[in-house]
Amino acid sequence: MKIITLIENTEGSCGCASKHGLSFYIETNNHTLLMDTGPNSLLKENAETLGIDLKKVDTVILSHGHYDHGGGLPTFFSINKDAKWYLPKLSVGEYYSIHNGEKHYIGLPKLEPTMPIIWTEEAYSIDKELELFSNISLHYPLFSTNLDLKEKTDSGFIQDTFSHEQCLVIHENGKDILFSGCAHHGMDNILERYHHLYHKDPHIVISGFHTMKPDGYTDLDKLEIQELAKRLQSTSIQFYTCHCTGLEAYQWMKEIMNDQIEYLHCGDTLNL
Repeated sequence: MKIITLIENTEGSCGCASKHGLSFYIETNNHTLLMDTGPNSLLKENAETLGIDLKKVDTVILSHGHYDHGGGLPTFFSINKDAKWYLPKLSVGEYYSIHNGEKHYIGLPKLEPTMPIIWTEEAYSIDKELELFSNISLHYPLFSTNLDLKEKTDSGFIQDTFSHEQCLVIHENGKDILFSGCAHHGMDNILERYHHLYHKDPHIVISGFHTMKPDGYTDLDKLEIQELAKRLQSTSIQFYTCHCTGLEAYQWMKEIMNDQIEYLHCGDTLNL
């Protein structure tokens, strides 16, 4: 399996432009797919830089209904009208970030009726290689970094429960690889849902952890991140992270997890 970080927040060494957002280009035994499309047309530009032909993509997975993961959908559709898209049923909600009283729409762009969307929920099997799951419980509390994220409803703004988040599982060559976009539910809750479905740990997890805090961290924030790292270290899973984890939080996790966690920058290639 080949995984290329098509869009990510930090520059790599391949000449790609970085941007707040996430997109992975993935080649498996049976599919050529995208996990998320980043925030805008940068999807096309970076694909050209990396020599990736987006017309060959047959499957698009959207992790959740935020613009930095699905803003590139219209650009992709202008290039490739044959791929099948698998979007969470609730991903078209009105999602906002409200910080210091300022509201910013962070939901998806307008989706056209002609777009080849397959709406998913619960657990959805594409085939023996690709599976999706949502319906993730919040047995462990949301990370504090999620508390500014809201959903607009008829009765006003409410805390986003991230019911529009789904994960991708790829089964290939005896390995199970779990992808999440931002792990808004928290990796503890996502792994609990995975255990419920598969009765074991995945071999590899590729995900942001939504631990980035641009305004700076409190001592309690740092402790929260370190405790997460300790819980992940107690597993046998290899972790790769990116995007919303943030480099400072990643370094704190790296100090605890060592080689059990690595960072994927824009343009990086991972061969599994």
